[in-house]
Amino acid sequence: MLPEKRLTRRRGIYLLPNLFTTGALFSGFYAITSAMGGRYETAVIAIFVAMILDGLDGRVARLTNTQSEFGAQYDSLSDMVSFGAAPALVMYLWAFSSLGKVGLFAAFVHTAGGALRLARFNTQLKTDDKNYFQGLPSPAAAAILAGFIWICLEYKYDIELFKYFALVLTISTGLLMVSNFRYSSFKSIDLKGKVPFIAAIAVMLGIAFVMAQPQTMLFLLFLGYAISGPVITLVMRRRRLQGRKT
Repeated sequence: MLPEKRLTRRRGIYLLPNLFTTGALFSGFYAITSAMGGRYETAVIAIFVAMILDGLDGRVARLTNTQSEFGAQYDSLSDMVSFGAAPALVMYLWAFSSLGKVGLFAAFVHTAGGALRLARFNTQLKTDDKNYFQGLPSPAAAAILAGFIWICLEYKYDIELFKYFALVLTISTGLLMVSNFRYSSFKSIDLKGKVPFIAAIAVMLGIAFVMAQPQTMLFLLFLGYAISGPVITLVMRRRRLQGRKT
């Protein structure tokens, strides 16, 4: 009898979605190097570019049916650099270097919060509620810090007047990422379905407002999203308590 040929499974990775992830990773790395060179506006724009690419890689993977465990882990590592380390380091170099250990502590709280948030997300991926995130997503936390820096740079605000507010903001984003507050994932929105014509007009107006003042609008949008977590959690808890009483 002829020996049976063993079928060897080819190992590899899907190229297309991981290209977007690599782009997001590079944007986060570029934000750090730009901040080290004193180009803070370039640094914060690079963080927002990383957000766009990070949002595309998962959608591209689902559309092309190229999801993989490797892609999920690679995406988390990219998020750690782009939304955990990069905004914390940019904020430290821009505002906290004169504060010594206090500034270092604030930057580390954000970085550690991002790492813990991603680790918890990965372990709860199969059991978590798809409609809500537990804790503030790391891209939104990074957008708050990047948006605040961008506003101060655009309007030439003196950082000495706002560095303690920036300190509180940085610590708050780190703590919100590891909190138990529930944030809407917006995954229930059907982008393929039909919507009223007024909704299309509202979307166009929203895009126009963001494009007119991107630094202010992006900061306010993500700050509002950060505040929505405690509000949603309190409302859901109150409804649960009222349900038990009835």
